[in-house]
Amino acid sequence: MIFAAYKLDIVTALSAALALRTIVSLYSYSGAGKPPMYGDYEAQRHWQEITTNLPPKDWYRNTSDNDLLYWGLDYPPLTAYHSYLLGSIARRYNASFVELYKSRGIESNEHKNFMRLTVLFADIVLYLPGLLIASLAILKQQQVKKSLLLYLIPMAFYPGQILIDNGHFQYNNISLGLCLLAIASIYKEKIYLGAFLYTSALNYKQMELYHALPFFVYMLRTCFDQKKFSTKAKTFILLALTVSSTFIVLWLPWLQSLNSISEVVGRLFPIGRGVFEDKVSNFWCAINVVYKVKDKLLNQQMAILCFGLTAAFVLPINIHLFFNKRKETFILSLVNTAMSFYLFSFQVHEKSILLVAAPAMLLFSRYPQETFWFLEATVFSMFPLFIKDGLILPFFILLFIYHVVIKQFILEHFNFLESRSTILSAISSVSVFSMFITAFISLIVPPPTKYPYIWPLLISVYSFVHFILYFGFSLKHQFMNDGNNKLKSK
Repeated sequence: MIFAAYKLDIVTALSAALALRTIVSLYSYSGAGKPPMYGDYEAQRHWQEITTNLPPKDWYRNTSDNDLLYWGLDYPPLTAYHSYLLGSIARRYNASFVELYKSRGIESNEHKNFMRLTVLFADIVLYLPGLLIASLAILKQQQVKKSLLLYLIPMAFYPGQILIDNGHFQYNNISLGLCLLAIASIYKEKIYLGAFLYTSALNYKQMELYHALPFFVYMLRTCFDQKKFSTKAKTFILLALTVSSTFIVLWLPWLQSLNSISEVVGRLFPIGRGVFEDKVSNFWCAINVVYKVKDKLLNQQMAILCFGLTAAFVLPINIHLFFNKRKETFILSLVNTAMSFYLFSFQVHEKSILLVAAPAMLLFSRYPQETFWFLEATVFSMFPLFIKDGLILPFFILLFIYHVVIKQFILEHFNFLESRSTILSAISSVSVFSMFITAFISLIVPPPTKYPYIWPLLISVYSFVHFILYFGFSLKHQFMNDGNNKLKSK
């Protein structure tokens, strides 16, 4: 009923969001014109080259035809199959796109158009439908009678995902789309479908481990909630079979030996890379300002320390979820667990903040002001990356549209926030205005010779403060407000 009432408006909004993604696709991408490694764009293309020219057993191992030092495949099998599918299409369209060796570093407009269209296609078939279906499921559960557009527009126009996937160039829209559909399945009590979709998301990008514990705990508690022991056992067995069979089917080419499995796992979790790369807005990068953890501790020591600190946060969050199994508590635990991993875990990329942003967007119906503010900070935290990629203009335009047009349209035109805090609104406006100013100044004022990375560091620390504040806000609402009737959406 919600969708039928606003069908035309929804189609229009999603079409506008897609058009905006298409415009961003016209700009530069990661590694454009930067040999010999180029960037993420070339990594994705190279995986198409490898998967279409080599047998699966050689996709993850170093061979004479697969130099792992040149963008070796380091995502799970579903990414490899996706690369194979796209590579097969590319070969039929223009074989030079995936020709072994000779296709490296290809930068023709024809190839760029092909690659950009593959991302837009994933937006159309997975990510945007995932947002829509998840929104419908949540609004139905909460019995919200206001326009679906109120919640869908800020999700569909979120600049972070657009700039990374359609600008920088990645396929986060696939793993996040699958995760959103899994969340929608949980809301609709289709737990086996949810298990399959989430397992698929995890097998596309291993970073989906950020969401693993809340899914596991919620499904485990669902088993315990069954009235009869036989029903409990049946539910657990069916869930285990769903997850394990999905893994087996996807990993089948590498299950022939432990060595093959270890080769794939070794590519997925490379401890040798270090605790973080570049300037990331997390705890370790912030503390590195006053105590050089990257220099003082070995990678193995850092990995153990990161594991311990991350576990110290995620275990209480998910134990609480187990004993307070409600739909909104599940969303909050997804946000809090993902944020714990982003802030404290090992080998964190700046782009990993998208894993926190995705479930956070689903809280728009409860906490619109705080969520808008957090999402804007996530975009700002990735600004140094956008500078490298030549996406400065899209960054400013998209963040301006989001803050001035989208935010005002949602918060004022619909006037749905009856208890809107003017103080919070003023503070968040000053904060976001400071982001714009800092980003602009970093472009025109060269850093001191003694501190060449002062601007990326300032951006990361400033964003880190915002992330910690939102983390505390989200933790508070999971633990302290759980008894509130408005959160008890069983």
